[in-house]
Amino acid sequence: MELDVLQHNGSPAGRTITLDEAVFGVDPNDHVLWLDVCRTQAAARQGTHKTKERGEVKGSNRKLYRQKGTGMARAGNAASPVRRGGGRIFGPRPRTYNVGLNRKVRRNARCSALSYKVREEAIRVVDPLKFETPSSRALLTLLENLELTGHPVLIVTASHSPEVFRSSTNLNRVVVREARNVSTEDILRARILVCEEDAFTVWSALWASTSTPSA
Repeated sequence: MELDVLQHNGSPAGRTITLDEAVFGVDPNDHVLWLDVCRTQAAARQGTHKTKERGEVKGSNRKLYRQKGTGMARAGNAASPVRRGGGRIFGPRPRTYNVGLNRKVRRNARCSALSYKVREEAIRVVDPLKFETPSSRALLTLLENLELTGHPVLIVTASHSPEVFRSSTNLNRVVVREARNVSTEDILRARILVCEEDAFTVWSALWASTSTPSA
């Protein structure tokens, strides 16, 4: 499959790019998409939650009153979880939520997401974005020329481009990612992908494979 390369003013650049079938022509697997999105979202959790349990609550360990003869239920100290101000039973502790997926499943998830975007005709290929200084106006003008204003857009650069990234920070619903750092969730959240021409070469080098794993 081929896509037209566009100039920054939205007009055709007069050349096309051929998509790698091993990346953009796979049969999408919805299950591995779900697995990889869960992995990404789980890794974003800090896992620093903590509550005090019975042995960690500050206070006296004195028994509140005698065991028998009061007509009330027996009680220990004030740190008891059943009393106000006491510790929490089985409270959360710091932990990691990371989910492990093997490399083939992660690769298949990204390729499935990109294949969906190709089927939806939701990929635009543009000339390299060369910003000498950060400029939200220049990036917004590019989106206006491509008629993408107001849509969730993922801009993919072939290499690290801090000027492009900083240009997007003031633009709503616009995300900039380097090609090698694009996640499955990034692709699925965006309605349109605006990719530099060389980004496809990076993806082919990273994710092209002769075998597609089943999951």
